[in-house]
Amino acid sequence: MPAYATAILWNVDVNAEIVEYLERIDGTLAPFGGKFIVHGGAQHVFEGPKDANIIVIEFPDYAAASDWYHSPAYQAIVHLRTDNASGIGILAPHCGEDHIATDVLKEVVTND
Repeated sequence: MPAYATAILWNVDVNAEIVEYLERIDGTLAPFGGKFIVHGGAQHVFEGPKDANIIVIEFPDYAAASDWYHSPAYQAIVHLRTDNASGIGILAPHCGEDHIATDVLKEVVTND
């Protein structure tokens, strides 16, 4: 089942380091089957920092997403992004085709 590397970035300083990051990231994705699903384009922020953008990269499975993030090739360039933008990054598995919102309640531990 697919998994996703997502990032929400804001306060991005588009400089030579960000350009280098963008020029190099595709080469880090290919060995792990990663492909951009959302990157750039017309995004409308309705909550949070007005200059925020979301990036979504799809991988064949969670192991591939994790292996990509921790790979030497990606770790060699990640600082180019983190040094020049505020943001968060998350690896997440696909929730399944039949998922409904209340399914997450099955994962909540209650103290009744």
